[in-house]
Amino acid sequence: MSRPLFSHRPYWAQRFGIAPVLPTTRTEMDELGWDSCDVVLVTGDAYIDHPSFGMALVGRLLERHGFRVGIIDQPDWRTPDAFRELGRPNLFWGVTAGNMDSMVNRYTSDKKIRSDDAYTPNGVGGLRPDRSTLVYTQRCREAFPDDNAPIVIGGIEASLRRIAHYDYWSDKVRRSMLIDSQADLLVYGNAERAIVELAHRLAAGTPIAEINDLRGTAHTRPPSGFSEVDSTSIDTPGKVEPLPDPYAMEPERSEAACSTGDAAPGRNVAGIEAGKLIQLRPRKVDRAKQVIRMPSFEQVTADRALYAHASRILHLESNPGNARSLVQRHGVGTKAIDVWINPPPIPLTTVEMDELYELPFSRLPHPKHADTKLPAYEMIKFSVTILRGCFGGCSFCSITEHEGRIIQSRSEKSILGEIERIRDQTPGFTGIISDLGGPTANMYRLACKTREIESACRKPSCVFPDICDNLGTDHGPLVGLYRKARALPGVKRVFIASGVRYDLAVKSPEWIKELAQHHTGGYLKIAPEHTEDGPLNMMMKPGIGAYDRFKALFDRYSKEAGKEQYLIPYFIAAHPGTTDEDMLNLALWLKKNGFRPDQVQAFLPAPMASATAMYHTGYNPLRSIKARQEIKVVKGMAQRRLHKAFLRYHDPNNWPVLREALQRMGRADLIGGGKHHLVPSWQPAGTGGDHVRDPRRARLQPGVALTQHTGLPPRATKLPRKQRGR
Repeated sequence: MSRPLFSHRPYWAQRFGIAPVLPTTRTEMDELGWDSCDVVLVTGDAYIDHPSFGMALVGRLLERHGFRVGIIDQPDWRTPDAFRELGRPNLFWGVTAGNMDSMVNRYTSDKKIRSDDAYTPNGVGGLRPDRSTLVYTQRCREAFPDDNAPIVIGGIEASLRRIAHYDYWSDKVRRSMLIDSQADLLVYGNAERAIVELAHRLAAGTPIAEINDLRGTAHTRPPSGFSEVDSTSIDTPGKVEPLPDPYAMEPERSEAACSTGDAAPGRNVAGIEAGKLIQLRPRKVDRAKQVIRMPSFEQVTADRALYAHASRILHLESNPGNARSLVQRHGVGTKAIDVWINPPPIPLTTVEMDELYELPFSRLPHPKHADTKLPAYEMIKFSVTILRGCFGGCSFCSITEHEGRIIQSRSEKSILGEIERIRDQTPGFTGIISDLGGPTANMYRLACKTREIESACRKPSCVFPDICDNLGTDHGPLVGLYRKARALPGVKRVFIASGVRYDLAVKSPEWIKELAQHHTGGYLKIAPEHTEDGPLNMMMKPGIGAYDRFKALFDRYSKEAGKEQYLIPYFIAAHPGTTDEDMLNLALWLKKNGFRPDQVQAFLPAPMASATAMYHTGYNPLRSIKARQEIKVVKGMAQRRLHKAFLRYHDPNNWPVLREALQRMGRADLIGGGKHHLVPSWQPAGTGGDHVRDPRRARLQPGVALTQHTGLPPRATKLPRKQRGR
């Protein structure tokens, strides 16, 4: 049972009050009257005191509990000197790479170094090391070698590396980051509950070596009293129990709070224990005292099928309502270490979410960054987070692995209050709210129809292959929120920038109408990702028909409002399960519908994602590995570039490789100058390696000629009908 997030008695240092900004230097500590910090947080991002940034959120939360928190942001990692700035923390170090995985932040999907970093002043790249969490942890140890405080690692980089994982950049399986960093504890997901409980226990004198029962953590100190389920060979990880009968409800159901924090009728939610899990009937085995033995690091390194199997286990054991502990051995013989992964954290209630996001953030960069431009901050400074989590379960996405699939929503009152604070306190506000969202735009207050089924479900997605009958899809509360937000005095427009889950949206035409007529600024980004069933099934995304239905409604309501608005679709090239034929069909769909994508993305195998397991192993972990279902995987750089070229079929620089591919595929009929052709048989001068100076001579040469290139309007990937060319 999880303790409510704000129920602890504050630590004695609460007497120092609230800091205008959490200190980053010894001078700032002195100004606050501090002789030391209780917790020092180290992050690869520039410090911005805004709830969209993890270190600010954790820091203000610990401050609310009475702890003195300092932040070392983007330290020079080449020596330990910068890590001595705030002194040794009394309780623990908290180390994170930042809001993004450091490898994803620095490298493209083609493994090229990025020139910029949105979380760095003026967008300068190179101010954080590769695998930042490992480097920062080492420097913390070196800074105070004779008197080490416990080190806790977290954030998305550590979260997605909590078990043995495939590393795309080194093309090998790496150990759990807990092992490589030699940290004392790893916290994963949204770790507020674990961090708060840990801080209070350490403050009470409990050694960190004795703390091994916190949900949402990984450690190397196996507790006693657990029965082990051996799943080190390819088999299902224990018996999958049937869903409970939702009508056989126990009396306590009427007193339980659901995962979103809504109380049962007539009950006061503040008096209900957070995340209370209800079981309808006694189980034969106490799952809370079961641990699944996963294939070891050595096994998943040597056998790709076992790697896919381990990935499947991890994703099956991800529901806080029924997940069991996991254990994975690293090493052999006397040097073997077991990494023990406790079940995921209990989601926050609405009351807890409200109080968390209403902490006293300045919503500004630290004063030392006042004269710089922080691209990530510029993007979100007038936005409001209204929810957490995502039940989409897209296999290539890390949101579900990190935040969980249970939606945690704030109250309408809390959200509107934050908009008013932005209006009244944030410099530069012109009346425009840039986003009301989160991981998705339209999952606000959506949940399973019954708490019992939700806590027993083991499906990785609530919307694939179809929307679950038990999922509530009412967008009414979100529509009501939008209307109240834009009616606030001083608010001119409220835009929606978070990703739209369009298969859910078509269940609520009223929401699409609201979005199109009041919350879209001419272009709306949307991510169908592909048009073909093969890759879409591996992505766990809906068919293109759902996109078509959404587009029809969006166009209709835009026209009714007298607006000319366009959808900007995003697609992924080279995703596991994608063939050259799939990309060709997608290119033909793009041309038919008048889309000319400007920027395209190739699949990037992020750690721990199901699609990454597909990429590394060639097996489909969405099904039992016993079936040995093999899938097509695009790994060679030449084929990856070809798939990207199909998305940018209109770029003359891609025409030579596309012509070659079409001939190889037996589709030379798509080469020519007609409307039904994909690429022309001629080449503009100075592109694609062919250079022709005389247009008249070029027309006489097969496969070579000049053409006019028509640019796209800013931010658009689709030309208005009157501007479309051939």
